Amino acid sequence: MASSILSLASASLSSLENKQGKLNLGSNCLSFDRDKNNPFANTKSLSRISMVASVNVSRFEGITMAPPDPILGVSEAFKADTHGNKLNLGVGAYRTEELQPYVLDVVKKVEKHMLERGDNKEYLPIEGLAAFNKATAELLFGADNPVIKQQRVATIQGLSGTGSLRVAATLIERYFPGAKVLISSPTWGNHKNIFNDARVPWSEYRYYDPKTVGLDFEGMMSDIKAAPEGSFVLLHGCAHNPTGIDPTPEQWEKIADVIQEKNHIPFFDVAYQGFASGSLDADAASVRLFAARGLELLVAQSYSKNLGLYAERIGAINIVCSSADAATRVKSQLKRIARPMYSNPPVHGARIVANIVGDPALFNEWKAEMEMMAGRIKNVRQKLYDSLSAKDRSGKDWSFILEQIGMFSFTGLSKVQSDNMTDKWHVYMTKDGRISLAGLSLAKCEYLADAIIDSFHNVR
Repeated sequence: MASSILSLASASLSSLENKQGKLNLGSNCLSFDRDKNNPFANTKSLSRISMVASVNVSRFEGITMAPPDPILGVSEAFKADTHGNKLNLGVGAYRTEELQPYVLDVVKKVEKHMLERGDNKEYLPIEGLAAFNKATAELLFGADNPVIKQQRVATIQGLSGTGSLRVAATLIERYFPGAKVLISSPTWGNHKNIFNDARVPWSEYRYYDPKTVGLDFEGMMSDIKAAPEGSFVLLHGCAHNPTGIDPTPEQWEKIADVIQEKNHIPFFDVAYQGFASGSLDADAASVRLFAARGLELLVAQSYSKNLGLYAERIGAINIVCSSADAATRVKSQLKRIARPMYSNPPVHGARIVANIVGDPALFNEWKAEMEMMAGRIKNVRQKLYDSLSAKDRSGKDWSFILEQIGMFSFTGLSKVQSDNMTDKWHVYMTKDGRISLAGLSLAKCEYLADAIIDSFHNVR
């Protein structure tokens, strides 16, 4: 490289010598014999000029291209497709029967009130909006829950579910060095990324049984039992993503038994409270069961789905402690983690949630809209099952679709079968066979059933 630069510099000097006369190199200056061709004729010297050959090599040359996001990349491919029957069943975002984004009426109403009041845009405290933190903890555990009454819950507002999980991951890495997080197989695609970036080791426990397209409960229990004592066990509070398969109430009791027996720490990801069944209380039952046993636990929350606040990035991390004193100390460290990470959270979504939960009339309106959204997804799930059962002459049992819950369905399709869904039928989905029923309309169920039947039976 050095010899190339010297050659380049030499060639440049020779060219300049030929064009403008003899070039004399003094100790620290350049001068020309022919003043008439010299643009610097009136300048006696140019001090300390160095000639450097520019080489177009980026300091970031070693950074490779990142792979496309497996979920968000689906939407990009969908937008580029011009086929009339195309379906985007990749991203978990609610759509109307017309397959359009939906802003809840109660959200519009609250935003109008906020605008009329002239709410300011000042910074929130590190822990977020106090009214939101109170409302979200009570919504999760129940306002009369002893953990609330005894002030044993450390809550800070987070950047939706993802940001809340990330703050908790840093807490684990900092105060539980070497502790492992157990993650279901399969799980939401971002869980592993979050713990990897926080340098928290993780392993998987069995969850999905491809033979039954249901829960591998025995495998799950066995793996949780075999984990090192004091591990964190990541659990989906309701509407497991991506499978839509939840434990029964009796199975939740047994899961709590083994976690308690092994002195593990339950860590819930609650992204669909109220959106799965249509009932806020029913969807929080698993979390409340563990809290009622006196266990210390972590819970990340999100309001992206149940209030449709996808872009507001509003959620929370809640940590139930054995005492109010411990909760105070834990909250101080959560704030300490959040400060250099994002300083403080955004206010708009927090105000929306606090206003809705804090007003009985608005709260009832929200519950009615949640029931409507959950009901539409249940209707689509039923219609898809009916279409598959009517069209598939092979005798295959598709009832697992009805046994799943929430916005997702795990179809059991392989990667190559999922590719066929996209390449031949223009149905965009993740390659693990997950489809988002929230992006499906009743009118499109028969078309989707044709695509699934063809892919399942004709592609291997």
